Amino acid sequence: MTSTIFSIGRDCQLVVLGPFGRVDLTHVTGFEARQHTAPIRVDRIDGTQLAAELPKGWEGYFDLERGGSAVDDFIAKIEAAYVQGSAVPTGTLYQYVSEPDGSTSTYQFTQVVFKLAQSGQWRGDQSVKQRLEFFAARRIRV
Repeated sequence: MTSTIFSIGRDCQLVVLGPFGRVDLTHVTGFEARQHTAPIRVDRIDGTQLAAELPKGWEGYFDLERGGSAVDDFIAKIEAAYVQGSAVPTGTLYQYVSEPDGSTSTYQFTQVVFKLAQSGQWRGDQSVKQRLEFFAARRIRV
């Protein structure tokens, strides 16, 4: 349950179901999702402006502190499937948001593909930061 009258980062839980099963992300420190649209603009002869934004999917990322090999292994399986000539199936992402009124909103990202944008810098006495990016065909309220 949320502890404020507005959403904060800890009000969000994420579940990644990759093409080979659930991926347990340890130490998620950030998450962002952005909608993509294709703009359509019409200039009518009478000077009226009309517009539309056509949905074209969602993209985003997870910021992680590496707490194990789960993300590296996940990406290695995707890469191995591609190199072996297999079609790599897409995954699914779920976002659960604890709302200020006590309810829970659930969003499902469908046909998700992933890439490891940053596998991390390894330095003495510092955590290894990773970034897992994704693209989804749709985001559906469940």
